[in-house]
Amino acid sequence: MSAFEAAVERVWPGREARVEVLGGGITNHNLKVEVDGELFVLRVVGKDTDLLGIDRGVELAATEAAAAVGVGPEVVAFVEPEGWLVTRFIEGEIPPLESMRDPDMLARVARALRAFHDGPPIPGRFDCFRVVETYRDTALARGGAIPAQFEGAHEIARRIERLRGGASLRPCHNDLLNANFLDDGERLRIVDWEYAGVGDVFFDLANFSINHELDAAGSVRLLEAYFGDVRAVDVAALELMRFMSDFREAMWGVVQTAISELDFDFAAYTAEHFERLERTAAEPAFRAALAG
Repeated sequence: MSAFEAAVERVWPGREARVEVLGGGITNHNLKVEVDGELFVLRVVGKDTDLLGIDRGVELAATEAAAAVGVGPEVVAFVEPEGWLVTRFIEGEIPPLESMRDPDMLARVARALRAFHDGPPIPGRFDCFRVVETYRDTALARGGAIPAQFEGAHEIARRIERLRGGASLRPCHNDLLNANFLDDGERLRIVDWEYAGVGDVFFDLANFSINHELDAAGSVRLLEAYFGDVRAVDVAALELMRFMSDFREAMWGVVQTAISELDFDFAAYTAEHFERLERTAAEPAFRAALAG
């Protein structure tokens, strides 16, 4: 029996099941499972994901909160102690990256994010400023090397933190990659809530913005769709948190380089995000936002 078959048997003992491995996911395996004509997704947790700051209890609560407001998949079961999550399968497609920049799609994204941000409370804190430091410490403890770019980026992050002090904290997703959106033509849903936690909504907005390569006009459209208008202070906050989004992503790659046994070039991933945050830091709009 394969590891995947064993996992399915663990959840549905003695039941006949058809299993398909879904694409996506570096740290987990997602299985589409058909049992008695019903479709589910079984999320099998990868090794050492706790070192990435993932709390499976928080992921469960966030997924349930997202489902409650119509943004996420319905939770069917939670398997302990492994922390495997079973959700109902959502029919839909990952939207093409370029379509996510369309004004109508940005409005749908803004509505989905706002629904979750304004939704039920969830446990867990996501503080991007502490996350990058924790990733540094974890990598060092595991014998990893910290890129030379860290110190300069960390100094900028400290300045951003001073500017963002006092920001209101809400439930956030914090990992808004294109692969984490599903569109069935009517509803836009968000999946993979493993990095969710209470945090700054501008991290979510900036994380979406930079992951979907929004230009300045696209970012303004996102803010307008989310808030109903566009304020200079919000444009500045988004600029600052785009930097933090890439800083988090770069340091995530640093930890993975130190701990992961997967066949994936995490060093290149790290370098890519450090290069992008350096480009962001050089932009006039970012420098103006950092100057306050």
